[in-house]
Amino acid sequence: MEAVAHSPEEALRPRHLGRAKPLRFRPWLPGSVWGDVMEPRPMGGRLRAIRRIAGAVLWTLIAVPIQSVLVRLPGRAKVSFARTYHAMLCRLIGLEVQVVGQPSRGPSVLFVSNHSSWLDILVLGAVIEAAFVSKSEVGQWPLAGTVARLGRTVFVSRKRNSTGKEASEIQARLAAGDSIILFPEGTSNDGTRVLPFRSSFLSVAQDAKQVQPVSLVYDRLGGLPACRRDRPFFAWYGDMDLASHFWRIARRSGARATVLLHEPADPAAFPDRKALTAAASDVVAEGAATLRQNRPAQPIALTARAG
Repeated sequence: MEAVAHSPEEALRPRHLGRAKPLRFRPWLPGSVWGDVMEPRPMGGRLRAIRRIAGAVLWTLIAVPIQSVLVRLPGRAKVSFARTYHAMLCRLIGLEVQVVGQPSRGPSVLFVSNHSSWLDILVLGAVIEAAFVSKSEVGQWPLAGTVARLGRTVFVSRKRNSTGKEASEIQARLAAGDSIILFPEGTSNDGTRVLPFRSSFLSVAQDAKQVQPVSLVYDRLGGLPACRRDRPFFAWYGDMDLASHFWRIARRSGARATVLLHEPADPAAFPDRKALTAAASDVVAEGAATLRQNRPAQPIALTARAG
């Protein structure tokens, strides 16, 4: 006569165990070398990270001498190669880049974008042929500073007595036909919002032929739509360490950034710098909010506020 189960737990319990005790694996090397293999993997992806970081460093070491020659030659080869460098770097670290809209192809374009991470440099550099404006401390970083200088980055400090000189350098670049990528928020954040743009950053807009707003959002992680909880994973702000953040990014798969390029506008169409700043800030924030909600986004026209 068979026993009758009196509960679901009892019914699902196996009748005959193949062994009295569960299997317990022990690594043949001492320590925690194989911890990620024999246990749950909260620290997984180490081999992936090592491969990606090694590839990124090797590609940088190849690209630096090439760009060192190109920056001394006339023409736009140095600009095109900088874009190729950033695009390849995104591929090597496993970051897919999706582009909605078209970057302005004209000369002297001022691109204004939201800013949440050092990854923004790689993503925007892979899409737009332009030089960045960055804080002066970046120029002192090992390797990254060399890459930034070869990319013709304009370094700015936070000292008031040097603001005029730095603005003059950006104006000279725009007057010469170069395009510039600017982060008017003035700092990075956790990626869950867009900070109001500072009008002082757009004081050079009058020397640009066009201003084009750009919304940048990291909207995929592990191949799935990123939610609010995932935004700080990509963000780099405050006193975060660059090396550890890079390691964490390189270990994960299925990451994607979406760049939404809005409609460019002539800065002369705005009554003053503050009106241009407010309009650009609204457009970038609206586009970023749409992307964060994982909804289809379209470029927004840059126009002055009514009233």
